[in-house]
Amino acid sequence: MDTSSEPRQGITALGDEVFAIDTRMAGYPGITSSYLIRTERPCVVEVGTAGSAEVLRDGLAGLGIGPSDLATIVVTHIHLDHAGGVGDVVRMFPRAEIVVHERGARHLADPARLMRSARMVWGDKLDVLFGEMRPSDAARIRAVGETGEVDLGAGRSLSAHYAPGHAKHHVGLVDSATGDLYTGDALGVYNPYTGDVRPATPPPDFDLDAALRTLDLFTGIAPRRLMFSHFGAVDPVAETIDRAREELHAWVSAVREARASAGDLDHAVAMVRDQVTKRYRSLPPDAPAEAAEVMEVLSGVEGNHAGISHWLDRLEAEQRERDAAGGES
Repeated sequence: MDTSSEPRQGITALGDEVFAIDTRMAGYPGITSSYLIRTERPCVVEVGTAGSAEVLRDGLAGLGIGPSDLATIVVTHIHLDHAGGVGDVVRMFPRAEIVVHERGARHLADPARLMRSARMVWGDKLDVLFGEMRPSDAARIRAVGETGEVDLGAGRSLSAHYAPGHAKHHVGLVDSATGDLYTGDALGVYNPYTGDVRPATPPPDFDLDAALRTLDLFTGIAPRRLMFSHFGAVDPVAETIDRAREELHAWVSAVREARASAGDLDHAVAMVRDQVTKRYRSLPPDAPAEAAEVMEVLSGVEGNHAGISHWLDRLEAEQRERDAAGGES
């Protein structure tokens, strides 16, 4: 393997043989990051979209990882901005095993249902933003549950911890050698241009209580760094987790308030936008506007509002069922 430490475009060396590879979602930088752990058994965490597969392949090649070298591909969850390229990448790296939470495994083997749901949500935007997930060989998929382990060689490992809230098929991953925690979307989206953390609360799986338990889990793990899929490595760990918790509460409060007001959906979304956008810093002049637009799609007001509202609808339905059951007793 090439062990050169020379800087390459879109690749950031993070020490301890860990490299961030910008997979350029929709062609734009600073949105999606994969991570290579270059050990005896090289491992990639996250692959990005189907449109990012060749970018990832070329980044790995630049770091000395050829088609026969990659041992493991791990995805934190199966949303298309994280795992959409798995089917393409496993064909490029025929010896790699795929590790995913057990609730997502069948969708990697047969993504037809996942793609139908995604197309209903995204419409024509799907092809531009994500592309089409191809099926992966089921024999190469290893599912993990509450916990799991990935052998990185030489006594180093990556441990998986079930981390729902954003999605029911989400895991966080901890490197035994570095203490780095690969967060997926459990903490939300980190904006490297402003340092802000913004929740990602899409329907149908968002659950505030589960999300807060996951943040407690991450606090207990006490990682050295937080490795965001969107976007980059972050050092102030405790402060960032606290900020993520604060932002979740702020967004849920804003949606509750909007739901309680008179008005239609557009009015409610506008109310939430007015409440939350003032919480974040303005982008600096050198930040690419296109990247900001794509980030808005991933954790924007409309999507976050929809996910939180869906969760609140479930809570209200459960309360009605309890009330009805109480009345019958």
